[in-house]
Order: sequence, then C-alpha cells, then structure tokens
Amino acid sequence: MVKDFLLSYTKLLVNNPEDISIDIAEVDEGFDEITIFANSEDVGKLIGKEGRMINSIKAVISGCKAKGGKNYRVNVKAAV
Repeated sequence: MVKDFLLSYTKLLVNNPEDISIDIAEVDEGFDEITIFANSEDVGKLIGKEGRMINSIKAVISGCKAKGGKNYRVNVKAAV
C-alpha cells in the first residue's frame, strides 16, 4: 500500500517518471526504511525547498503508521 502510493505520487512530481523506483527494507520488527530512487535532476524536486516536499511525503507516510503500526524512515537517492 505504501509503495504503490509513493510510486504513483512521486511520478507526478518529477520530469523523468520512468526513473522512479521504490525500495522498502525491513530494518527490524515494526520499522521499515523506504528509499526513493530518482533521476539526479529530480532529487531536488522530491526534497523541495527547505525540505518541504519530503516532509509532506513523510507526513502522509506517518498516517500509514497509524493504520499499520509500522514506523518508516524515508530517504531520497539519485538512481545510478
């Protein structure tokens, strides 16, 4: 559910939607790390001015925490 949302939402924000990929790794029980891979041109768009865009994405993800009970850490990295 989280992966599908992030994939569709982040593709709307960037110039190169075909380069977006999402990786979710379970760090330990009840805690997942989400990494959004994007084209290097689009990383800034996903982070936004003063981190506003990534903070809004994190706020929506925290709503998923309330439903599923998992904690999430969100990272944005340039796809290699």
